[in-house]
Amino acid sequence: MLSSLISKIVMLCARKAWVVLALFTLFGAGAIFASATLLGVTTDTDKMFSSSLPWKKRNDELSKLFPQTDGTLVAVIRSDIPEQGRATARALAAALSRDHAHFTSVRLPDDNAFLTNHALLYLDKPKLETLLNSIIAAQPFLGTLAADPSARGLFSALGLIGEGIQTGNGTPDSFRPELEGFAKALHEAASGHPKDLSWQNLLAGQLSSLGTGYVFVIAKPILNYNMLQPGGAAAAAMHAVISQLPFVKSGNAVVMITGEVQLNDEEFATVANGMALGLITSLVLVALWLALAVHSPRVIFPILVTLVTGLLLTTGFAAVMVRTLNLISIAFAILFIGIAVDFAIQFCVRLRGQRLPDGRPMPLDDALARTGYETGHQILIAALATATGFLAFVPTNFVGVAQLGLIAGVGMLIAFISTITLLPALLHLCRADLGKRAPGFARAAGLDHFLREHRRPVLAVFVILGLAGAGLVPTLGFDADPLHTKNPHSEGMRALALLEKDPRSSPYTADLLVPNLDVARTEAAKLARLPSVEMVLWLGSFVPDDQKDKLAMVADAASLLLPTLIVPQPAAPPDADALREAAKQAAAKLTPALAKLPPNDPLREITASLVMLSTAPDATVLAANAALTRFLPEQLAELQRILRPTPVTLHSIPPEIAAQYALPDGRAKLSIYPKGHLSDNKVLGRFLREVQSVDPNAGGPALEIFESARTLVHAFTTAAVSALAMIAIILFAALRRLLDMALVMAPLVLSALLTVIMIVTIPETLNYANIIALPLLLGVGVSFNIYFVMNWRAGVRGPLTSPTARAVLFSALTTGTAFGSLAASHHPGTASMGRLLLISLGCTLIATLIFIPALLPKRDIDPE
Repeated sequence: MLSSLISKIVMLCARKAWVVLALFTLFGAGAIFASATLLGVTTDTDKMFSSSLPWKKRNDELSKLFPQTDGTLVAVIRSDIPEQGRATARALAAALSRDHAHFTSVRLPDDNAFLTNHALLYLDKPKLETLLNSIIAAQPFLGTLAADPSARGLFSALGLIGEGIQTGNGTPDSFRPELEGFAKALHEAASGHPKDLSWQNLLAGQLSSLGTGYVFVIAKPILNYNMLQPGGAAAAAMHAVISQLPFVKSGNAVVMITGEVQLNDEEFATVANGMALGLITSLVLVALWLALAVHSPRVIFPILVTLVTGLLLTTGFAAVMVRTLNLISIAFAILFIGIAVDFAIQFCVRLRGQRLPDGRPMPLDDALARTGYETGHQILIAALATATGFLAFVPTNFVGVAQLGLIAGVGMLIAFISTITLLPALLHLCRADLGKRAPGFARAAGLDHFLREHRRPVLAVFVILGLAGAGLVPTLGFDADPLHTKNPHSEGMRALALLEKDPRSSPYTADLLVPNLDVARTEAAKLARLPSVEMVLWLGSFVPDDQKDKLAMVADAASLLLPTLIVPQPAAPPDADALREAAKQAAAKLTPALAKLPPNDPLREITASLVMLSTAPDATVLAANAALTRFLPEQLAELQRILRPTPVTLHSIPPEIAAQYALPDGRAKLSIYPKGHLSDNKVLGRFLREVQSVDPNAGGPALEIFESARTLVHAFTTAAVSALAMIAIILFAALRRLLDMALVMAPLVLSALLTVIMIVTIPETLNYANIIALPLLLGVGVSFNIYFVMNWRAGVRGPLTSPTARAVLFSALTTGTAFGSLAASHHPGTASMGRLLLISLGCTLIATLIFIPALLPKRDIDPE
């Protein structure tokens, strides 16, 4: 009855071809309009999971309460010396602050006057004592520099060292690293290759070690959601400023942009470009495979038009029902082509096999009607089973695949409707050629015979492979870190990789919101003792320990140092002659002292460089003066400030810092930084388990990655079981026999187990992008299996010589072509999706073309 109904629909559409074509043109135009006006794309991986999940609610609340780092562009500055990085950051921040067209706010998290002025108090007492002693030992040197902050003053200070050695007062061992730094800088300057000298490293090296080695500028961009890359204009504006910064132009500083906005824009650009290219490539290669499958342009053209029309209608459905695609559901287009083309190929290959009793081709309309009768119900069952495989993911909490499941599931139904309506109409209008002989693989008769005669050993091999695959299932790992599916060569990811090397700038932090600061203090102490925790930051972290003792130590040092550092009127800048004379005098004072120094003492190189500078041309000595003392006045001024710290209390912490860790209602946030590389899932899991052992309410990026993996695996397990159950129900309702249902389901399970073997053997890591191969495996596998089993029910004796085998093979090739275009993507997530789809397709084809012929109950095959 169903076959007759489909046959009548096919015949009616062929006779009313122009009406059908007009209706589909109208629907297609409406779909294009809906897609253009309603459909958008988001690269925000936060929207991949349902907002109703407990861990998602927790993270969303944290983001809402502490929005400082959300929706930002972050400039990561790496420089030859700290001062160049700080100067670059300040220049960049100043320029961006004036750009109100692209940015709403800009801040320098590392360049804070409060933290700078109290930097000494954050050292532990032994390190503080060592640093203060080193600075005190250099007091005569610093006093000379303060009075004359130029190379002339520097040379005079070096001359004092020579005089001290002559009188028996050698330089302290603690000052040796500074002298080595001077020696290197002087040699380069005297050689005509001056480089800026870092006075911060020389005078306060231990303070420099408190940072991450990078300087950050955090900007809140104005996002334009009408553009495919909302932050693109702001990022371009930032790049334009960066390219003009002095130290960037000179090569002394490198600035890379990362942050949520940059990563999302790069992600979409990579995925969109890959999808667009893959879609075009798929259509071109599909056309080539169709040429081999059906040979006739009069058949190829209707198939392609039907395919594109179905894709447009499916896109229109997505625009109306979903509105915003994500990085997974955007793959529906290529998946649609890869699967829907199977329906059209099945129909057209069987159409070209329709013959009159005398072997001549049937009249086209009669052939269409008969093909609809023979194949329509098979394609319908395949479409329903495939759609079920996708739709089973709709109720899950994994929104990314739920969207894909809805779009692709409905797309399969659209593909079926198009196949039995639009395709016959187009075949009729194009006067499709049925060919001179029936399609099929006559040469496969020997393989058919072999599989029948040796079915037991063949089945035994597959049983062994299936058991091996089942045994390997527990070894499958899952990587839910979204950073691992991004392009590692993009600017944003390269910058992020640099930050991950230092735990203090790691993106894999855990956050904890507690009722008040007292609880925060208790929790911070517990968390800091955990083996996997590097440090815990909360508001109380900015109140130094042992302040009374440290303030006294600093005050003692300041009483000795400040009188020499504070000079009301420093000497005027020197000219080239004054610099040469100062170098000559310093060399004269150092030369007699060299006899008392070991061979490798840096003062020997310093003396030789001073001799060179004493006779160097004006340009050389002036360039040396600029490079050696460019940052000296700033560092001397900063040294004065850090020697005058004040007591720190919770109430004296500036609002811009306090707002990152405390709320007006008294609640407080703790940021927990991990040890090790948390891009390793095992390290991440251990870190999070330890943190949750202290407080199970921890949130943050680390929790999101860990819990998203658990949510995703649970979603796929539930959906897979549901899909298999629904497919079994559909098959039983259509086939009415448990045996026939089992004949379709067994190869489906086998292909899944073969895929497991391949994943473990290659190996291929499962992630949130490529795991969609599972529903696709169900859909494609069911389609292929149904055709063979239903043909067997209809009395086909040689499954591999039938037109269905040809249709399945070329359908697999066209589907593989579509998936192959994904595998060639530059986006790692998309590429892994394509690879896994190809693997699962290959395993499905083996199960369909080898396992099923051996599995089907034996019938005699007519001799060829």
